[in-house]
Amino acid sequence: MKIKVGVLFGGVSVEHEVSIISALQAIKNMDLNKYEIIPIYIDKKGVWHTGEILKDINIYKDMDELKRFTNECILVNKENKFYLQTTGLFKRYKYEIDIIFPIVHGTNVEDGKLQGYLETINVPYVGSDVLASALGQDKVAQKAIYEVNKLPILPYIWFYDYEYNNDSEEYLKKINQLGYPVIVKPANLGSSIGIAVAKNEDELQKAIKEAINYDKKILVEKCLTDLKEVNISVLGNYQSIDTSLIEEVNNSHHILTFDDKYLNGNKTKGMSGSSRKIPADISKKMQEEIVDIAKKAFLALGNSGVVRIDFLIDNEIKKVYINEINTCPGSLSFYLWELSNKKYSELLDELIKIGIRNYQYKQKKINSFDSNILSNFNGTKGVKGTKF
Repeated sequence: MKIKVGVLFGGVSVEHEVSIISALQAIKNMDLNKYEIIPIYIDKKGVWHTGEILKDINIYKDMDELKRFTNECILVNKENKFYLQTTGLFKRYKYEIDIIFPIVHGTNVEDGKLQGYLETINVPYVGSDVLASALGQDKVAQKAIYEVNKLPILPYIWFYDYEYNNDSEEYLKKINQLGYPVIVKPANLGSSIGIAVAKNEDELQKAIKEAINYDKKILVEKCLTDLKEVNISVLGNYQSIDTSLIEEVNNSHHILTFDDKYLNGNKTKGMSGSSRKIPADISKKMQEEIVDIAKKAFLALGNSGVVRIDFLIDNEIKKVYINEINTCPGSLSFYLWELSNKKYSELLDELIKIGIRNYQYKQKKINSFDSNILSNFNGTKGVKGTKF
């Protein structure tokens, strides 16, 4: 019997279209002998849709057409079986689901909110859990975890938008102490959206203003002037970890931009279409250091499934810094695994198996008690401090 996989993508996120590209890539590479694939698309208003036509990228050009050929739906748990239920006056169960495979990027979907919903209805799913997803999305929270675990990071400061708006001079002074150039980032976005390099205070102020358009929390960190950017993918959970080959990113800008990642030449290739060198041109010692740091970061954040971890190398002093983690990387980093002798279909197999194992482990833990402390409840007597 085939496993029924609900591939969930889209969402109210500035990385909405990136998610569609990544999800349709994955759907095309899933083994149809093993899986029945049910596409579940979340539109930009947060409405869920399902239907076979969602597997065709052309349908997303016309939302009215998409709505005509799909059903609006919600995910429900009925006696510990999971269904997509249609909405409207006459509700019916459209598809049964065995496991959800979220292929989502950015706020509201990759940041733990969606994972929290899936946990609430107790449906098995692929990928990192609520906390790991939230930490993976928040670049400032990541830095704190890395610091505690003594992983190498670049000097940085962070602040909230209102703090900067109330006293910009104070924060500009602190940033000036880092020394230019610096990189300004919204704390909770990916795909290089809202990120800019500032070489002086005028550029800094413009970059901060732009970043504030996307997020309330802003990260500013020291920028290396002679750097090499390398990435590695990690696959597994807290019990077992595997790492891919390391890639060296070749980009046309000081940082890898959204255009570099998704709009350079082929709009449907995603991260797999970016310019890169695999394996990276680095020493064996540096490779081993990156693998070690990547595994420690994966465990420290509590990740599961497949992630991509980005590193920066200071070419002048040959020092490695961990930059950030992507808990649901563009294209699921399949291109790194293919060159590590793992086909995309095999990677997807492993991700689904890990999701099932994680669910099975969780069911063995005590999550609730059969006893009901309210069964002998007699008013408020003896319940200290309780108000009704």
